[in-house]
Amino acid sequence: MKRFLAGLLFAALCLTGLPACGSSDSAASDPPSQKEQTVPQQPDPETVLRNAAQAYTDQLSLEQQLAQMFFTRCPETDAAALAAQYNIGGYLLFGRDFEGQTPDTIRETIRSYQEAAATPMLIGVDEEGGTVVRVSSNPQLRAEKFRSPQALYREGGLPLLIEDTKEKDALLSSLGINVNFAPVCDVSTNPNDFIYARTIGQDAAATAECIREQVAQMQADRMGIVLKHFPGYGSNVDTHTGIAIDERPPETFRTGDFLPFAAGIEAGAQSVLVSHNIVRCMDDALPASLSPAVHDILRDELGFDGVVMTDDLIMEAITDYTGGENAAVLAVQAGNDMLVSSDFVTQYNAVLAAVQDGRIDPARIRESAVRVIRWKMQLGLIETDPAHSAE
Repeated sequence: MKRFLAGLLFAALCLTGLPACGSSDSAASDPPSQKEQTVPQQPDPETVLRNAAQAYTDQLSLEQQLAQMFFTRCPETDAAALAAQYNIGGYLLFGRDFEGQTPDTIRETIRSYQEAAATPMLIGVDEEGGTVVRVSSNPQLRAEKFRSPQALYREGGLPLLIEDTKEKDALLSSLGINVNFAPVCDVSTNPNDFIYARTIGQDAAATAECIREQVAQMQADRMGIVLKHFPGYGSNVDTHTGIAIDERPPETFRTGDFLPFAAGIEAGAQSVLVSHNIVRCMDDALPASLSPAVHDILRDELGFDGVVMTDDLIMEAITDYTGGENAAVLAVQAGNDMLVSSDFVTQYNAVLAAVQDGRIDPARIRESAVRVIRWKMQLGLIETDPAHSAE
């Protein structure tokens, strides 16, 4: 009976429009609680990361910020001392750095570089599989060389390619390597193309699908990613041995070559390497790596906000075009965040002189250093606490 009377009372209150029925007018007039007023809006993770990278970078001197822009070929001697002197952004290891080494000696050597540098270093390698195998060419590091992505894809499709990616990431990480200069995003279906053997050997759509999944796996493994070679090699000749000129129209890139890069960027790739090809439809004079127009396409059209880097600035496509010192200055002016350099001291001093005499704005150096530091934070090399010291 009490429940019945309570129900009648509730119904009466509703009919009379009293607050017991939850009138919206009454609710609207009620002031928000103190708790609702004081709950701060949480910044998104990307904002936190960017702010942390900026805070860290601002603790570095101009000279240290500039050194962060170099992914330097690891010198044969005194590499730790050089890293300590300049606080270099990263070392790129080649086959000679692995010859005769064991996993333990490689780990110890890389550890010495990291301990010497004031800022944790990117340690990179080209381990594509197939014809480019810096690490697995040493049987003490892996019983067999990694097979080419093309051979894997033909045998087992995408699943086998992803299993291979996992194994590469695990091996490199175990040695202290945190960046693989891979995957190759170039599209080629012609065996006569210079770049063909290093590609998936499929059309743009199939290549894009592979790149998307490889990048996702590398992200999951916390392995640094370098998409290469933007804007796409096509059928061009080897830029290691001379100047290559690409005469293809813009539509070829937008409907083909760009698709794998766009897929990799969307999947979270942190870096894109730009080739030395002269692409006439984008810049009639400058190699892509030195062209502001090509970098604008990568930034504005493909929406990439990560680290853009050159191919090695001592490759003949560059040295035939311009001297190494001038190339480094042009590379920074074009918008590159990192310079792959086999002549670090010379090129570092050339860029520093360009900053000092006003040809390069110090803000341009800081912008790139922030991107490099953000990449290192994404890989877990640097803490994201803004109060973290760079010393």
